[in-house]
Amino acid sequence: MELRQYLEIVRKWLWLVVLAVGIAAGASLVASLMATPLYTTKTTLMVGRVTQNPDPSSMEINTGQQLAATYAQLSVREPVLKGAIDSLGLNINWESLRNRVRANVIPQTHLLEINVIDSDPYRAKLLADAIAQQLILQSPTMDESITQEQLAFTRQLMDELQRKIEDAQQESILLNQELDAANSARAIQDLQNQINVLETKMNNWQNTYSQLLASLQGGNVNALSVIEEASIPRRPFSPDVVMNVALAAVIGLLLAVGGIFLIEYLDDTIKSPEDINRTTGLSTLGTISRIEGQEYPEKLVALHHPLHPVVETYRVLRTNLQFSSLDKPLNTLAVTSPGPSEGKSLTISNLAVVMAHSGLRVILVDADLRRPTLHKIFGVSNHYGITDIILHGDTSPEEKLQNTEHELLRILPSGVLPPNPAELLGSDRMRETIYYLTGCADIVLFDTPPALLFADPAILGIHLDGVLLVNDFGGTRRSDARKAVENLRRVKVNILGVVLNNVPPSAGGSYYNYYYGEESGKEQRNGYKAGTLLGHRLRLPIFNPTTEKRDR
Repeated sequence: MELRQYLEIVRKWLWLVVLAVGIAAGASLVASLMATPLYTTKTTLMVGRVTQNPDPSSMEINTGQQLAATYAQLSVREPVLKGAIDSLGLNINWESLRNRVRANVIPQTHLLEINVIDSDPYRAKLLADAIAQQLILQSPTMDESITQEQLAFTRQLMDELQRKIEDAQQESILLNQELDAANSARAIQDLQNQINVLETKMNNWQNTYSQLLASLQGGNVNALSVIEEASIPRRPFSPDVVMNVALAAVIGLLLAVGGIFLIEYLDDTIKSPEDINRTTGLSTLGTISRIEGQEYPEKLVALHHPLHPVVETYRVLRTNLQFSSLDKPLNTLAVTSPGPSEGKSLTISNLAVVMAHSGLRVILVDADLRRPTLHKIFGVSNHYGITDIILHGDTSPEEKLQNTEHELLRILPSGVLPPNPAELLGSDRMRETIYYLTGCADIVLFDTPPALLFADPAILGIHLDGVLLVNDFGGTRRSDARKAVENLRRVKVNILGVVLNNVPPSAGGSYYNYYYGEESGKEQRNGYKAGTLLGHRLRLPIFNPTTEKRDR
């Protein structure tokens, strides 16, 4: 399928695309406006005091990250959530709150984020901070006031120990100097004992100092502290009206386009001359627009409304038929269709009228001996017809022809319906009748039953100059059209081409003639009407039966 065909499909179903997008976007807009706005905020906690240690160990870092993951799970459990609700005095269920709380650890850090969603922005902030406080209470973190007192006392002890260690170091230097200057054994022994005692004290003081220093620098690995309190959200994060409407519109568009191409893929009916050519290999001799009206006479526009735009397409069909058989004059023609109710009877009736308008003597024979229609279209009697001529061996069929409102067009109805139509149409008397009728007119047209249901068109077609096949726009299936052509070709019937019937104006029907008629009024007044022959313009004389008579 070419790009042009895809665009044509989209153009044809554009109303459905617009409707689907409009409904989806409108429904999303209404739902978004009616939805309860939701707000979100977060509180950030630090697990441990690793940032206060200038030289943290890898064990402290790994332990802090593992503890952060543990606290993330603990933050959505009953003790913490229920404690937060009770601390705020809220009358809500902790399980309903659990669905609105999310806790996550920032990768490769000791930071823990607690996100809370609520319809009230102030309540969302209070809940986030309350959950953080409950986590702190569940942890071994010391109270802030006690920690400050201990820190002050620890610093005081460290200052005293530092002075003692410095004094001891000075005293140790002096004792070593005295030891070097001593001469007696007793004096040396006393000085050595003093130095040993002093070094023992210094070691104890240094160990105590190191422990206090580690306490200050390393902190508690399992301590929690709030580094960023929750803020009051100013705008709801849900619903995002613009995003929801845009997303719904895109989904509606995709569903509509997908549905359209699925329908087109499953629809195997004839809808264009290209479909006809690809399916049957035949050319389209005419495209006939849908004719409005309920009764058959109303649809005989070529006779009752000769200036109707649709009549011009029948003139084009008449001209194309004439040029399709230049090598052999077209004296007899049958019109059929693959199935019933595809417009073959109306097509041949209007075609017969426009042929008569052009000055041809036309005989229209209703050879549909299954369900005859021509007598209803023209309002003539069906008491006597082609079956009576064949069965009774009438040697003067011309006298049985019925006149119409057009003096050059006569009709031979079907007559009484026989039990064996196929045998009747294939008989020698039928061939003799065809031969006799061709001598009474310039062209004889035969309306026949559907080619897929009955063998009548094939039986009759082998004795005629050509057969015209009618396809209904959107009604004739490709498989039926192909089988009908195969059935006719199997018996060597000369198929002249196809008429695409009931084409709507939106699909390229014949209503372009309205514009052509407005632009060509001068040509019509001069006695000419414009037509189209295989893509080229052709000027044909217009015959008005009320003002002109042509004798042949």
